Amino acid sequence: MKKLQLLILLMLFTMIGCAQNQTEETEDLSGLPYAEYLSKNNPVVTITVKDMGTIRIQLFPEVAQNTVNNFIRYIQTGSYTGSSFHRVIEDFMIQGGIVSQTNCSIRGEFPSNGITNDLKHHRGVISMARTSINNSATSQFFIVHQNSFFLDPNYASFGGVISGFDVLDQIASVQTTLTDAPVNSIIIENITVNLNGYTVAQVNCAN
Repeated sequence: MKKLQLLILLMLFTMIGCAQNQTEETEDLSGLPYAEYLSKNNPVVTITVKDMGTIRIQLFPEVAQNTVNNFIRYIQTGSYTGSSFHRVIEDFMIQGGIVSQTNCSIRGEFPSNGITNDLKHHRGVISMARTSINNSATSQFFIVHQNSFFLDPNYASFGGVISGFDVLDQIASVQTTLTDAPVNSIIIENITVNLNGYTVAQVNCAN
């Protein structure tokens, strides 16, 4: 009798798990402002933030392929594990991606640098941080908290959030110092990527 009860419970858990996966896979994302770029064949990144939850981001190789490849390479080497969102400005963006050792700088894939990029900086879009030099992006990235279209000509957007907007809002609302650093560290426990069949090419360096 006990074995039968355990078997039934196991079947129920399996059915619940399948239902959850089905819901995740069939989630309606058509209302996102960057829905035209979404594809089941795009890589999907999961950012796990300590004590806050997860943010899932779909990357758009058709928009900025070298930038996508560069980001994935950092993920695959575990470079972001234990890093943090070190700069937070509510209603603007949250920035992370400081690593112990950066790879080469890449060319900025944005219009003012001579490269077509039509992905606007809507809420939820991920883009590359850089210095005042166009081709200086390495590992640091930011996620737009609220629409910031003034960034469009000069920053390389390359993907968009598909779940975890509540976590984005939670991070954006934390207390910060005068230099926009969170008073309490916001730790990225892990970043993983599901390539969904996408082939990561060699990263092209700027120089």
